[in-house]
Amino acid sequence: MNTSQQADLILHNGRITTLDPKYPQAKNVAIKGGRIVGVDDAESYARGPATRAIDLKGRRLIPGLNDSHMHIIRGGLSYNLELRWDGVPSLADALRMLKEQAQRTPPGQWVRVIGGWSEFQFAERRMPTLEEINAVSPETPVFVLHLYCRGMLNKAALRACGYTKDTPNPPAGEIQRDGNGNPTGLLIARPNAGILYATVGKQPKLPPEQQMNSSRHFMRELNRLGLTSLVDAGGGSQIYPDDYAIIEELHKRGEMTVRMAYNIFTQKPKQEKEDFMRCMKLTAPGKGDDFYRCNGAGEMLVYSAADFEDFLEPRPDLPSNLEKDLKEVVSLLAANKWPFRLHATYDESISRMLNVFEEVNREIPFKGTNWFFDHCETISDRSLERVKALGGGIAIQDRMAFQGEYFLDRYGRQAAERTPPVRKMLELGIPVGAGTDATRVASYNPWLSLYWLVSGNTLGGASLYTGANRLSREEALRLYTQGSSWFSGDSGKKGTIAVGQLADVVALTEDYLSVPEEGIKGIESVLTIVDGKIVYGAGEFQDLAPAPLPVLPEWSPIKVYGGYGAPLDIRKAARAGVPVPQHQHTAECHSHGCLHAAHQLLVGIKAAAPRYSDFWGLGCDCFAF
Repeated sequence: MNTSQQADLILHNGRITTLDPKYPQAKNVAIKGGRIVGVDDAESYARGPATRAIDLKGRRLIPGLNDSHMHIIRGGLSYNLELRWDGVPSLADALRMLKEQAQRTPPGQWVRVIGGWSEFQFAERRMPTLEEINAVSPETPVFVLHLYCRGMLNKAALRACGYTKDTPNPPAGEIQRDGNGNPTGLLIARPNAGILYATVGKQPKLPPEQQMNSSRHFMRELNRLGLTSLVDAGGGSQIYPDDYAIIEELHKRGEMTVRMAYNIFTQKPKQEKEDFMRCMKLTAPGKGDDFYRCNGAGEMLVYSAADFEDFLEPRPDLPSNLEKDLKEVVSLLAANKWPFRLHATYDESISRMLNVFEEVNREIPFKGTNWFFDHCETISDRSLERVKALGGGIAIQDRMAFQGEYFLDRYGRQAAERTPPVRKMLELGIPVGAGTDATRVASYNPWLSLYWLVSGNTLGGASLYTGANRLSREEALRLYTQGSSWFSGDSGKKGTIAVGQLADVVALTEDYLSVPEEGIKGIESVLTIVDGKIVYGAGEFQDLAPAPLPVLPEWSPIKVYGGYGAPLDIRKAARAGVPVPQHQHTAECHSHGCLHAAHQLLVGIKAAAPRYSDFWGLGCDCFAF
């Protein structure tokens, strides 16, 4: 009996994948003070009155997942405003959801679908049309963002944006027009996403208290999917420190349920060096704690180096001033020991960036400063060797799972087989972390990314890679845990279920190591623990879950549909034969009554009756399953 320590939490009777090569499998784990204190020796720890023991009932337990590239700080501010199409199985369902949300959205607000989905996920395997979007929402403004390729505005949104016949095309973007020169509602990123950024920026924002609520719901959504850590890659229009005030307040309140290290993204074209000098006076790498701290600069360092990944369009040629601009900023970062990351899609861009890095490294050695590329879909073997020589890493994401069909059409199967060349990266010993690049160019669901790494398939089922560039399930899991920890300077601190590491673990709905390959996409958490505390519980662990949060504003699509896969969509569940959950009273009922429960019940009753027969002209709504 280990009488010197009383564990706070003991998890037992599990199938535990530790990812510790010295002790790869275990049945129990002991946690105290937010750290793992015992693996497979939980019975040796004294159990005091405050010790909680949880029977995992044979569930697979893994280290908490860690996304090395996500945009949660920006995404959290608007999560409650967004209708999520990622994980929705049919376009008919997506359009129904859009129509219903338009009816409940108050005047002055928009319905917005901000990326994260692919038309190839739909049973119909096509995009919505502008006619369909206008039909389901003739009066409420709608913006549907499709990756960073294009955006769709209904007529009401065109009016709200002020886009008319006289509106000129912005630089590097196109407003599609009809034969009379009037905007149709289609916005095309050609060759970059500036017009899409600008259109998102025209939409109403939540007030601060509701942004806090929204950010907390987004973190809980990530907990539902097994995510416990991430590295935030900044983002367009995400200004430091202004747009970080909400997450910093949540950190002060102790209300974060996902650990995050954040990178700072420049916001001033042609003034990038001055922008970073300003930020250096306000913060520094490592400032913060294990829940929230500065991670350095990027993913945008200079605007002249932005090679957006729209595979519907030809590869962009970057301007001749790239080298001068990039050297100025990287020299500043290296001199001040600021870690940095840089968005890079194409090898043609990467080779030029590496020329700059090598030149700066000769003058100001990078040694001791973490740096890495993001994405690298077409990086060459020669460029990989140069990255290795400079001590860099590569953070990869499942963007090809969403755009693989476009890449195949433009560049062919042979080129697609190494997009990116993950196996070669690992063979060279380059640090590699996995992630999503959510929330716009991919879904935040980590299991889609793990599925892509293992199967080599897109969400639509197109095969991209031969066996040589696919990973085993354990290899993929390592990239999503231990691998990603390198990118925030946390190697050895998290990513493994081992004594001394942070107590971030997840029990799964299905056994990731044995579930059929297609089933990987459907895995969720039933129990998520961060810092030794339960932040999410479902199924047999539902009673252990934290108290539910109200969803603000009242008309939020998240309140009705939830996040990935629309898990709260009662009509979709009813048609699929899933029992409608019983209403559970919460503190929210005291302020709003239970009218919302009556509404949910009414919706469930109506679910059995076809309601889209007139719209589709088919006499049924079987496409909506």
